Amino acid sequence: MTPSDSAGLPPQVSPPQFALSTLLPDAIGGVEVLAFPALPGPDGSTLLGPGADQAAESLGIGLLDLLDALTGPGADAPGKPGQVTTLPVGGHASVRRVLLVGVGDQSAPAFRRAGAALARATRDVDAVASSIAAIAEPDGFEAFVVGAMLGSFGFHWRSTGPEHTPVARIVLAGHADAGELDGVLRRAIAIGGASWRSRTLATVPSNLKNPEWLAEQAREVAADSGLEVSVWDEKELAKRGMGGLLAVGRASATPPRLIRLDYTPSSGRTSGKRTTRGARRAARVVLVGKGITFDTGGLSIKTAEGMATMKRDMTGGGVVISVLGALAAVGCPVRVTGLVAAAENAVGADSVRPGDVVHHYGGRTSEVNNTDAEGRLVLADALAYAVDQLKPDVIVDVATLTGAVRVALGSSIAALYATDDTLAERLLDSGRRAGEPSWRMPLASVYDEKLASKIADVDNAPGGPGSITAALFLQGFVGEVPWAHYDLASVGDATADSFEWSKGPTGWGARALLEWLGSDDPVKGIR
Repeated sequence: MTPSDSAGLPPQVSPPQFALSTLLPDAIGGVEVLAFPALPGPDGSTLLGPGADQAAESLGIGLLDLLDALTGPGADAPGKPGQVTTLPVGGHASVRRVLLVGVGDQSAPAFRRAGAALARATRDVDAVASSIAAIAEPDGFEAFVVGAMLGSFGFHWRSTGPEHTPVARIVLAGHADAGELDGVLRRAIAIGGASWRSRTLATVPSNLKNPEWLAEQAREVAADSGLEVSVWDEKELAKRGMGGLLAVGRASATPPRLIRLDYTPSSGRTSGKRTTRGARRAARVVLVGKGITFDTGGLSIKTAEGMATMKRDMTGGGVVISVLGALAAVGCPVRVTGLVAAAENAVGADSVRPGDVVHHYGGRTSEVNNTDAEGRLVLADALAYAVDQLKPDVIVDVATLTGAVRVALGSSIAALYATDDTLAERLLDSGRRAGEPSWRMPLASVYDEKLASKIADVDNAPGGPGSITAALFLQGFVGEVPWAHYDLASVGDATADSFEWSKGPTGWGARALLEWLGSDDPVKGIR
């Protein structure tokens, strides 16, 4: 779930391992922590979930002592989602602590917070047994596991190793129908793992991360997941007429790449090989990711503050790679092609200049009046190629595209643009359910005239409203294909640890897209 250590990274921490059990937490041997759900009861009371009374008796604590810990002096809103109350345990062979974790209204978001809070409270622990997910419906169970995985996230490049390690094993205890949850657990691990990977890719520093390194990560994902993969180097890009990618990447010591991953749904497996008869006639979705491995702004150079987070400007590309690797695990029923337009926007003697004109795939031209509006230039090539060669039923692009979107939406909601109402609703709903919300923004044609250039087909720096005009720029390269665009610059970085989010690059988008693509018919009604 993390990029290859052989590529130069020190060994990284891994998410917890999960195991299902019909036993209650106190009957699980060899664990250091027991965790139980705390939920609001009638008349302001607080209730504890399965196994709490048995654990209180076996540990010699007393059930009233557990409840007193929740409601005594200093207690704050018992049962609030993600609130953790800790009771130390003495005189027991292995158990050292009991945790009471609030699950609030027992909704999926509440269980996601509970899972993340449990993970943060059990760092550096070998094993925990919990009945929190035992009171959840399947969507809440999935959210709990995803939250526990992402609340464990860590990344380091210290000579002494990681500062903390995630809890190694979480036993999901108290499930009478444990066997029936195996599929839900596998799906949850796949979704959490994809989000972990996209976050890791976005966090890797750019003294290692460059277009070819990102391509190598895609090759590894393809090998692990049974995907087809191809990578175009700068010579092939020139042959194909991808002038946007070439212009943005030409000043860098590491040339640009176009990365392509292809997933075909399985209609069964024979001798471990994917059976594709009929599946190759399934609808095709194309995901396009912005893969700017570092963005100086080019000659329209950013400020030092603005440049500080630009190692994560390939978040969209990392999301696309991560999503493709998890499609089989979530049972995606449609063909999906992922395209990552990867380049480093550097400053050098051969930098693209303000006033230059670039030729995109298919012949459309852009006047470059701001070299820091580079993401739309590389995406334009990939979008035009997708429409011309892949004949998709739907295109979705994912990009940390404009600082303007943060002004509009803050740092917790992504912007979504779409040419089709059904597609927009599917993505909005998937984001809500997955914990990655977005807000639909207008493709307002009143601003089309701003994109006009006196010498080219389009101006890459049409001015404000910046997120809308950037989306309108991209729309010109998708023709009549149903299309959606995520502008993730608002959510590309988390300013602090908060439940499943860790301070730093977020890798936002993998969960929302997998929720959509893992549904029964992702493209139904979209046209």
